[in-house]
Amino acid sequence: MADETVPPPIPSDADIQAILRRRVDLCRLSPGYAVGITERGDRRLVVHGYRDRATVAELDRDTLFVIGSVTKLFTALLLADMAQRGEVSLSDPVSDFLPAGVRVPAHDGRHITLADLASHMSGLPRRPSNLPSQDPANLYAGYSAELLYEFLSSYTLPGPIGEQVVYSNIGYGLLGHALALRAGMEYETLLRSRICNPLGLADTAVSLPPDRAERLAAGHDESLDPVPDWDIGVLAAAGALRSSVPELLTFLEALGSDASPLAPAVRILMAPLSTGGFDAGGLGMASAASEGYTLIEHGGLTGGYHSHVAYVPEWKRGVVVLANAFIAPVADLGLHLLDSRCALHWQRQEVRVDASILDRLVGRYRMRPTLVLAVTRKAGRLYVQATGKPRQRLFPTTELHYFCKTIAAEITFEPDTEGRPQRLILHQSGLNRIAERMD
Repeated sequence: MADETVPPPIPSDADIQAILRRRVDLCRLSPGYAVGITERGDRRLVVHGYRDRATVAELDRDTLFVIGSVTKLFTALLLADMAQRGEVSLSDPVSDFLPAGVRVPAHDGRHITLADLASHMSGLPRRPSNLPSQDPANLYAGYSAELLYEFLSSYTLPGPIGEQVVYSNIGYGLLGHALALRAGMEYETLLRSRICNPLGLADTAVSLPPDRAERLAAGHDESLDPVPDWDIGVLAAAGALRSSVPELLTFLEALGSDASPLAPAVRILMAPLSTGGFDAGGLGMASAASEGYTLIEHGGLTGGYHSHVAYVPEWKRGVVVLANAFIAPVADLGLHLLDSRCALHWQRQEVRVDASILDRLVGRYRMRPTLVLAVTRKAGRLYVQATGKPRQRLFPTTELHYFCKTIAAEITFEPDTEGRPQRLILHQSGLNRIAERMD
């Protein structure tokens, strides 16, 4: 095995630019990408593309992005800081910090602790069942503390606490909310005073003043159409932060610096948790052994943005990848730049297909008596919708072969002698399933 104390070389700026050009200009995965690398304090920044598909405003080093669940690393560090100050204990039940009368689910007398929430071992689900929004583009809009308390009071845990990782946005939202109540201030105010201000992160915030809001890249969907930012209300600690590549590099550098004002909290953040009979990652699942080195990693995904941060303390090397489209692949690029032995995912390049070709493909295709794939066309775009499932856009690689960008699925149409498809083949999960045309 190679000596893990000697990190593999980082790709050149020209190589990184070539990767970004392919993903932005050819594969149309995002209007733009911003990439940052730090190694022992030396930084490199590579950007390509635009803040918004509707303008010609190019990305730059100061462009802001919604970083989604990368926010959870900030919240985990906030918990570690408050624990280091003696304001809370990791083993405190979260119910200790909520208003009287709020019931938090327990299991066999075991209560959900702050550490359980921070390590995704609380048993709480990914999202609450009482979201008031009917807008799939803004699922968490209007979610209030009252709704959070209502959900907690009615929820029954499916199993023991502390024995299984179940990724939970509501768990992290609850954690940040509880810490804010303990400190007697709003989550954003607490985060700014304890984390952002000590590290000099002036642009990292939940809400942006007008002069900074104009530097925010617009978010985009799978068709690269602009979409509104998510409003996640009381669950802000799970994914509401905006930030930039330089500021996220500063955050990563603090994870490997004994001189950082947050060094004592970082040690708590990265300490492995022993729970349920096995060693889990640190708070926020921040640290994990990987190929002989420690990997601190987190991704973020919202309706219009995708983000990834990664750091190896032994190498003092960190990487940030931000994109302003939720379909944009970022984790493979981040890990490749961190450790070039990690492979990049191959990305398909879509082609243009004449509207008359798309019209021939439109129809209903029966796969099973209760499962029909409806292929439709709207405004020059082809879509497929399986019975009971959301509609997915199809992107062509040839006139007869199409793929989805939001799920790992492809479709091949098989035409008759006149060019009209009589069936399609769905390629998904390693299976090839045939659906016969109904009309």
